[in-house]
Amino acid sequence: MTGLALYDTVADETASGVIRRYSTSFGLASRLLGTEVRQHVENVYALVRVADEIVDGPAAEAGLDVEAAGRCLDEFEAETEHAIETGFSANLVVHAFARTARTAGFGSELTRPFFASMRADLSAREHDDESFERYVYGSAEVVGLMCLRAFLLGHAFPATTVAELDEGARRLGAAFQKVNFLRDLAADFEQLGRSYFPGVDVGSFDEATKARLVADIDDDLRVAGDIIPVLPSSSRRAVALAHGLFAELNRRLEATPASSLIRARVRVPDPVKVRIALASAAGRTARIPDRPAERTS
Repeated sequence: MTGLALYDTVADETASGVIRRYSTSFGLASRLLGTEVRQHVENVYALVRVADEIVDGPAAEAGLDVEAAGRCLDEFEAETEHAIETGFSANLVVHAFARTARTAGFGSELTRPFFASMRADLSAREHDDESFERYVYGSAEVVGLMCLRAFLLGHAFPATTVAELDEGARRLGAAFQKVNFLRDLAADFEQLGRSYFPGVDVGSFDEATKARLVADIDDDLRVAGDIIPVLPSSSRRAVALAHGLFAELNRRLEATPASSLIRARVRVPDPVKVRIALASAAGRTARIPDRPAERTS
């Protein structure tokens, strides 16, 4: 193997290494994907992860101030768009992502909202209802749509079914993001100076507020769960696993007193992850409590 084929392979391997080192949950879920879609999902995850690292942590540790990090993010976005247009990037993660975008048929209609949300993390310290909805769409829902485009490669669905799948993908992405916000409530505020949920004050966080947020996440998970049986078999088990892991995490957040939630980071133990993985491999999807929720986005 030589030339572009070798370069493509090295780019894919680089992207795959990102998910293995950064996320045990998504890494576990990706192993249940069919080989025809797994690499595409890993390529999407790698780009998202690198963009997140520009605005959170490593860039600052390397000495970049907010303005410099913003320039770095702008350059990363410009390189991504150029690679989607041309099919090549000297950045291996961007190159892998661009190959997936070109194959799956998406472009700046999904990448621009994503980078806009990443850019917001460099300046926004709190959100109102409108900015929160916009942030969650760009930071999480469009990622769900990117993955869905890869899932549907080679499959033909009626437009009405695709619309339902789109809604499910968006709601699953939103659920993932909100669970992370709730789990990291105190850390985001104390370490990064951010408060994502509109009107939620860490200092006065109570059981009623927690219950409202948990119910809203359940609402997203319920809608997302309804579309899992409709997905192609190559992605169904992996999505069921990711859905199950975050449903379990939401249950544990619900069971954790509000006063403890802002002091300790809740996680799903590895043996429980394995149990959920086995259930997903057997075709079982997590059941979500049916109760009314007040939407946060």
